[in-house]
Amino acid sequence: MNALELKKLRRILAKVNSYAGKMRKLSDGQLKDKTLHFKRMLKKGVSLNDLLPEAFAVVREVDRRVLGMFPFDTQVLGGIVLHQGNVAEMKTGEGKTLSATMPLYLNALTGESTILVTTNEYLALRDAKEMGRVYRWLGLTVASGVTENPSIELKPEDKKKIYAADIVYTTNSAVGFDYLLDNLADSAKEKYMRSFGYVIVDEADAVLLDSAQMPLIISGAPRVQSNMYKLANDFVSLLTENIGYRLDEEKKNVWLTQEGIDEAERYFSLKNLYDGTHTELVRQLELGLRAHTLFENGKNYVVEKGEVKLLDDQNGRVLEMTKLQSGQHQALEARENIELTPDMRAMTSITYQNLFRMFKKIGGMTGTAKTAEDEFIETYYMKVVQIPTNKPIVRKDFPDEIYTTLPEKLLASMKLVRQLHKKGQPILLVTASVEISEIYSELLLHEQIPHNVLNAYNAAKEAEIIVEAGQKGHVTVATSMAGRGTDIKLGRGVAELGGLAVIGTEKMANERIELQLRGRSGRQGDPGMSKFFVSFEDELAIKYGARWMHTFYEKHKNSVFDKPKRLTSFRIKKAIQRAQKYSDSSGVQQRKTILELDESVRVQRELVYKQRNDLIEQTGESRYDIDQLFEKYIDGFIQKNNTLTVFGVTRFIFDNLSYKYGVLPGETDCSDSKKIRILLLEICRKELNVKKKTLTDKKEINRFYRLSLLKAIDDCWIEEVDNLQQLRTVVSSRQYAQRNPIFEYHREAANSFKKMKKNIQQQAVQNLLLSTILEDEDGIRSIYFS
Repeated sequence: MNALELKKLRRILAKVNSYAGKMRKLSDGQLKDKTLHFKRMLKKGVSLNDLLPEAFAVVREVDRRVLGMFPFDTQVLGGIVLHQGNVAEMKTGEGKTLSATMPLYLNALTGESTILVTTNEYLALRDAKEMGRVYRWLGLTVASGVTENPSIELKPEDKKKIYAADIVYTTNSAVGFDYLLDNLADSAKEKYMRSFGYVIVDEADAVLLDSAQMPLIISGAPRVQSNMYKLANDFVSLLTENIGYRLDEEKKNVWLTQEGIDEAERYFSLKNLYDGTHTELVRQLELGLRAHTLFENGKNYVVEKGEVKLLDDQNGRVLEMTKLQSGQHQALEARENIELTPDMRAMTSITYQNLFRMFKKIGGMTGTAKTAEDEFIETYYMKVVQIPTNKPIVRKDFPDEIYTTLPEKLLASMKLVRQLHKKGQPILLVTASVEISEIYSELLLHEQIPHNVLNAYNAAKEAEIIVEAGQKGHVTVATSMAGRGTDIKLGRGVAELGGLAVIGTEKMANERIELQLRGRSGRQGDPGMSKFFVSFEDELAIKYGARWMHTFYEKHKNSVFDKPKRLTSFRIKKAIQRAQKYSDSSGVQQRKTILELDESVRVQRELVYKQRNDLIEQTGESRYDIDQLFEKYIDGFIQKNNTLTVFGVTRFIFDNLSYKYGVLPGETDCSDSKKIRILLLEICRKELNVKKKTLTDKKEINRFYRLSLLKAIDDCWIEEVDNLQQLRTVVSSRQYAQRNPIFEYHREAANSFKKMKKNIQQQAVQNLLLSTILEDEDGIRSIYFS
C-alpha cells in the first residue's frame, strides 16, 4: 500500500474513531434504531460512502456488546478496503471474519443482495451463526446457503427464503451451483435468486484464482455408455512409458508411440487403428492413457466408498458434486476397478471468474494476494491493499533445505520433527498430496509419535484437528488444506517453547500457497517458525525444473550417503525459485485460457438465460408471437429446398407439424411455393387450435406456450453446452498443428450457436404441434412432448 492510499484510509478511520465515544453512550434501543435511520438516509440520496464512518462505528460497538470483541483499527481498515471493492490482504489471525461484519452491514442497508462467500461449509455455518447475532441484533435478517446435513436437498421455496435474507453466508460452490440451477427453472415460482449485488470473498486468492481453473458444471441427460472402458483400461495397463507411449515434459499430454499403435492393432486384431472406422476405440485408448499417466490416486483424486472423488489441486479438499467430463471420469473408475457411473452430458456451466464478475461490487480478503495483484486487477478490477498487522510478526521463516532424493528429504524432515517433538513444540507437517501425508503418518507411527492426519479422507474432522494443532506436544500431518480459514491458537506454555512449527515437505506450486502455510504460525504476534524441505523428486522440480536439474538428479539419485546430503549451491536455490515462478505463471496462463474459452459460453449463456427469463416473466397471450414462429420456420424450409416435392412436403408435415395431414399427388402444386406456404401455415393453425380447445382458459394456454418454448430452449442449450465442453478437449490438441486453439474454439462455438438457434426454432414448432395433452381422473392436465 502506497503512502497516499494509507493516508486516505487513515482519514476514513479517524472519522470512524470519532464516533466511537458517541456510540458507547447510546442505549441498546438507540443503537438498534440506527438501522432504520440509515435506510431513511439512503432513500434521501445519501451515499454509502457518506454513511460509512457512522455505520462502521455502530457495528463496531455492537460487535463489542454482542460478541465481546471490539474491532482493532487494522480490522476497520480492512473493512474499509472490502467496502471499496478491493482485496484486503490481512495476515492469518488478524480477524478477517470480524472485519467483514462492518462492510456487510453497510451494504445490506441498500436492500440489495449481500453475500459472504467462504471456502467450506463449516466456516459458512459457523460465521452465519456467530456473526449473525450482530446483524439480527441490528434488525437485519441472516441466512446460511449451506446446510449442516449435505444429504438434505433444499427446495426452491427454501432457497428463496435464504437468498431473500439481507445477508447470506455461503460457499463459492454453493452460490455457483445455485445460480446454474436457478436458471434451469421452468416457472417464476421455482426461481429463487435475486440479482447479484455485493459479495465479500473470504480466502479470495483460493476462490477467485486457484479454484477458477475448473469450471462448475451441472450434468444430466446421460449419453449412451461405451462398453470399451474396461477393455481399453486392460490394454493400457500393459504399456510401458517411452516404449508404448510418451509423456510431454510437463506431463500435460500423452500419446501412443508407433510401438504402442502396433501393439494395439495386434491386441484388438485390427489392420489400421487410425483408418477412421475405430474412432470410439481411439478415444477410449486416449482416455485410458490419460487416466493411468496424468492422474494420481491420493493426489488428483481419492477412492472413497466405491466412488472416485476429485481433489482440489491447491488444497487437497474433495471437490463435491464435481466430475471430469468427456468420459475421463469413467476411465478413472475403470482404472480403479469400481462400478462405472453414467457418462452425463453437461447441462450448463460457468467459471468462477464469470460468476463473480456478475456482482456489482466484489470485496476480497486473504492472507496472501499481493503477489497476484496484476491478475486480480486484470480479471476482477480489484486492487490488493496490504493491511498492517495489529502486532508485529515475530515468526522465524527459515531458508529451504534442498536434497536430491525423496528418501533424503523424508529423513531430514523427520529428524527436525523428532527434535521439536522431544521438547513438546507443536508441529504442523504440511504435505502436497494425500499420498505423502499417509507416508509421513507411517513414519511417525514407526517413531511412536502420536499425531493427527488432516486430508481429504477425514476433512469432516478438520475443525477439531485444527483446534488441537496448537497444543503442547501435538503433531498434525495435513495436506495444504491445513484448516484454511480457521485459526490455530497456541495452548498453555507453547509460546515459551517457540510457538507452532510449520514444516513444509515440498515446494508449493506458487509463493501465495507457501506464504499461506507459513502464516498458520505466528498469528497476532505469537512466536513460531516455518521451514520447507525440497527434493529434486518434488512435482515442482520434475515439471518446471531446468533440464540440468534432471541431469543432476539422474547422476546422483543412486548415490548412498550415511546421512542426507543437503544441497547448498546458490545455483540450485535459484533454480528451485525459478521453477516455482514458472509453475505460478503456468497457473496464471491456464486461468487466462479458461477465461478466454469461457467468453463464448458467457455470451451464449447470457443470451439464452435472458430469453428464458423473458419467457418465464411473460404474462398475456399477446406476448407469445406463435404465428411469427411458424412463419419463420416454414419460410426457412421453403428457402432451403429450391425444388419442392410432394414427398418432401409430406415428410416435413409429418416430422414437424402434424400426424394427420398429408399432401397427396395431384392435389397440390408443389412448384408454387406461395401456395405451399399458405397450406403449411393453415395446418399449423389447425393443429394449434386443437390443442387450445383441450385447455380451459388463457392462463393454461399461456402455460402450454411457455413450457413448449422453454423445453425447446433447454434441450438445445443442454446439447450446446455439452458440445462446447467436448470442443474444449478437441481444440486443445490443435496447438500441436501450430493453430491457435482460442481462435479455433471461438470460430467453432459461433457456428455451433447458429445451429442451436435453428434447432430451437424446430423443436419449439414440434413441441407446440406434435405434443400430447392428457387429462387424468382428477382433471389435472399433463403435457407430453414427442
